[in-house]
Amino acid sequence: MSDAPTTQNLSPAGAAPPAPPAAPGRRLAWLDALRGVAALFVVFDHLGYYVLQHAREVVYTWFDPGQYGVFVFFMVSGYIVPASLERRGSIRSFWVSRVFRLYPLYLFGLIMAVLLWKLGLGGIGKTNYDGETSLLTHVLMLSNVLGTKNAIDVIWTLSYEMAFYLLLTALFVTGTHKRSSRYAIIFAVAAVALGGVLPMTAISRSFLGTRLIAEIADLLILGGVALAVCRYRLPKVVGAVLAAVTAMVLVLFNGSWVNPFEALTILALMFTGTMLYRAERGDYDMRKAIAAAAAVFVLAAVAGLWHAPPWDTSTAAVHTAFDRQWVTSLLLAGVTFAVGMACRNKKMPAIFAWLGLVSYSVYLLHPLLISLYNHIPLTQHPHPFPQQVLLAAAFLVVLLGCCWLSYRFIEAPMQRQGRRFAAWLEYWFGPDSIPAHHQRRQQQQAVRPAADSVAR
Repeated sequence: MSDAPTTQNLSPAGAAPPAPPAAPGRRLAWLDALRGVAALFVVFDHLGYYVLQHAREVVYTWFDPGQYGVFVFFMVSGYIVPASLERRGSIRSFWVSRVFRLYPLYLFGLIMAVLLWKLGLGGIGKTNYDGETSLLTHVLMLSNVLGTKNAIDVIWTLSYEMAFYLLLTALFVTGTHKRSSRYAIIFAVAAVALGGVLPMTAISRSFLGTRLIAEIADLLILGGVALAVCRYRLPKVVGAVLAAVTAMVLVLFNGSWVNPFEALTILALMFTGTMLYRAERGDYDMRKAIAAAAAVFVLAAVAGLWHAPPWDTSTAAVHTAFDRQWVTSLLLAGVTFAVGMACRNKKMPAIFAWLGLVSYSVYLLHPLLISLYNHIPLTQHPHPFPQQVLLAAAFLVVLLGCCWLSYRFIEAPMQRQGRRFAAWLEYWFGPDSIPAHHQRRQQQQAVRPAADSVAR
């Protein structure tokens, strides 16, 4: 759900000239493949409530495909997003790219969800239908940590994506972003130690109330990011830290969809992806990175086994099923990412690269199409398994067609506009560079990946 990094060298005059860009078919295709596969697993998880129910039940005996899919997504984001920030060398350009990458389709999805609700073809997720409060909680993609439900169920993951962006911004601005292994371990340990202790929606349920907390949080984060993208170091640091601290307080004390141990596991997995990115680039010893990643997965598994939520402990059978699903989903996500990394220098089929391009659309829009599917008379009664397979295949064809259209006419054009807007800002307001000691390190490492991409 993020831009893949390229090998463009943005070093200033006097540094080594940029190498020729890699061929389009070599655009980190292994990450595209992972995103495409992850999105399809999430679709299977949600569609399985209405078709292929038996297949879903059999799969759920062993693992949770939706959970597996989002774990893979988070590791991919952890790998890609820091690369995007380093490539740009600019906090301002990074945030412009994030806004133009995520918000157009996000807003389109929310508008379509409201339209379907008005037409009686679906509900607005599980929101409380308090329009003004919901608007405040959704405007920064933080609905999952601002005390309300999500208008589209799947957007809960965007709250943790946004928290990661804010945290990453603060780490880059303060020059502490190279310690990815440390952060991964810290969040994994916190998942074990605090995952069953931290409250949920505690701040929004206080005397301040959901709406006021949303207003305060939006103001602090927007103000913090506005300061973080300016050219001057002191306000940049103050703003980045303010926004990151606000986001972390919300994640730790105000989550409303996933339990604290899972929220902390998510952050641990994202920093694990970042650590493996740094190891692949030579910033960090790969053997140490593999050992640290193994430790993160063991700790995350322990956190889930220890802090299984109350609704999963009603019976011994349900508790055992949750334990098995948590561990297998987590470990399979890790194995999937490891296989992807092992194949990173191999040519991937073009279909995987295409699935990666439309994966954000697939992820965000499939719940809306499922709402429509569930209102078609043909789907309202049981079907033999062969017919279920045909219905699922037809749904997938329609979904991928719609996602191609949304990518072609919403995502791609808005990403191009984002690049133009970032260039316009730099022209009129000057460059917004990561501090010089970050840039020097970046310049030293820019030549090797570029040369590697040409060799491939």
